[in-house]
Amino acid sequence: MGLIAEIINKMNIDLGIDYGSIWFQIIYFLNSPELQVRLFSVKIAFWAVSAIFIIIIVIILLRTHYLQWLFVQDVVEFLTRRPYGAKRITRGWGTILKRLESGVESEYKLAVIEADNLMDNSLKRLGYSGATLGERLQKLTPTAVPNIGQVLESHKIRDSVVHDPDYRMSLDEAKKTLDAYGQAFKDLQILEK
Repeated sequence: MGLIAEIINKMNIDLGIDYGSIWFQIIYFLNSPELQVRLFSVKIAFWAVSAIFIIIIVIILLRTHYLQWLFVQDVVEFLTRRPYGAKRITRGWGTILKRLESGVESEYKLAVIEADNLMDNSLKRLGYSGATLGERLQKLTPTAVPNIGQVLESHKIRDSVVHDPDYRMSLDEAKKTLDAYGQAFKDLQILEK
């Protein structure tokens, strides 16, 4: 405060105005009990608005996956040494494999389609870019997924199932297709070996 008063007093010499006393009068006015009583309701209103905005921010952060993406996902991947969401993928994979037990061709086809979708979602989560699963699969290397050729063939079978309503699928073909996807999931360390 001494430095400010000194600067103000120096200005006093130049202009002939006592800025020091004006400055202190402004500070006294702003801190005066009368003004504080008058502004009490305004302070309460600002506190209420601030609280509402803080609540809105917290709700938005909790409803979005931003915090999960920013923090939780990395911690879980570090601690488990598996991609985030691997448990959910494992449960989904179990559901897909149960479809083969039904003995119905439409269930086999649905299992292949679901496995393909699971692969697509997994590669997206792992950060592989591309507009389609085919493009993402092309970015995989044999080092990451040694059976990449089988996975590409399985994806072609899935495309045939989806685009050709007359396509016939046997249990053996469905098992072979799902085995290729399963091995790829294991190689990507999404499913346990």
